Amino acid sequence: MWLWYDWRAAAVVDDQGHLVDVIEWDGHMTEHAVVERLRTVARGALIPEAQALAARFPEAKALVHGEPELPATSYPLPSYEQQQLADQAALRLAVEGVQAAASDPDRRLEHLVRGSDELRAHHLTMEARLIEWVGLFFPMTVATDRQAYVRATAQCATSVEFAETMEVEVPPVLPSEVEWRSIQEWAENTANANARLDRMENALRWLAGEHLPSVSALVGPLLAARLCVEAHGRARLARLPSGTVQILGAEKAFFHHLKTGAPSPKHGHIFMHPWISRSPRWVRGKIARMLAGKISIAAKIDAFEGEPWGEAEVAKVEERVEALREANKQPPSRR
Repeated sequence: MWLWYDWRAAAVVDDQGHLVDVIEWDGHMTEHAVVERLRTVARGALIPEAQALAARFPEAKALVHGEPELPATSYPLPSYEQQQLADQAALRLAVEGVQAAASDPDRRLEHLVRGSDELRAHHLTMEARLIEWVGLFFPMTVATDRQAYVRATAQCATSVEFAETMEVEVPPVLPSEVEWRSIQEWAENTANANARLDRMENALRWLAGEHLPSVSALVGPLLAARLCVEAHGRARLARLPSGTVQILGAEKAFFHHLKTGAPSPKHGHIFMHPWISRSPRWVRGKIARMLAGKISIAAKIDAFEGEPWGEAEVAKVEERVEALREANKQPPSRR
């Protein structure tokens, strides 16, 4: 026996396809009311008519309209006017769904992370080309501070002024005014790209701090956002085992390990954290394993809206890092 239902009616059907009982919605049909009923059906709940029939026939298996298991019969389908009203309500639900997706912090973090990556790659390419270009004429200049070097190039109206600013001798061969103007414009664009990158990363830090406060406190907002994007959302990051969190970002190396038997990766994106990257090579795996476990706990706290971690919790993790470093001062002996 089956309990069929859609947004406006419900029916009990036996195995031969005979209608045993039917209840149709006889209330005032407005768009708002239909929207609420469509929401009920979408989340897998029973409409009031189906609930009434479920109480009368508890042995009936409830299935929504369109399920292949239902036997063929004359179900109480909506009229043309009722279907038009349902179509309007469905469009309203679609608009609400798009608006909800636009406000999803996981999706916004993904755009900020991907956008900042693209902008950083663009900026570094422009910066490297500028330094190499200017270095053709001023080989004695040293770009210890690359941003200051870019700003100096952008601010100097002539190549002679640049030589005086960098405190180097004026070389015998100088770029023409037209070429120096091109160099200067390139430097201005490079500086503007760096400023745009800073603004985007500031927005990323703010959103990650709001969406992932505990993970951001533990590993920093930029790394927290990257882990969240790599895991396809905060909820999934909270469900991942710590071993998976440890190698997020190293999927190619992991599948190469599975395919060829090569050594498995010990860390993915979390290698960016100085606790790992600035530790001796032989202890990085231990720290990565411990840190991944703490990230998993912090992600669960954020996903289920627990009390966010603060400096005290982070200090305990840092103490654990120092203890691992202290216990592994020397590399293990190879036998």
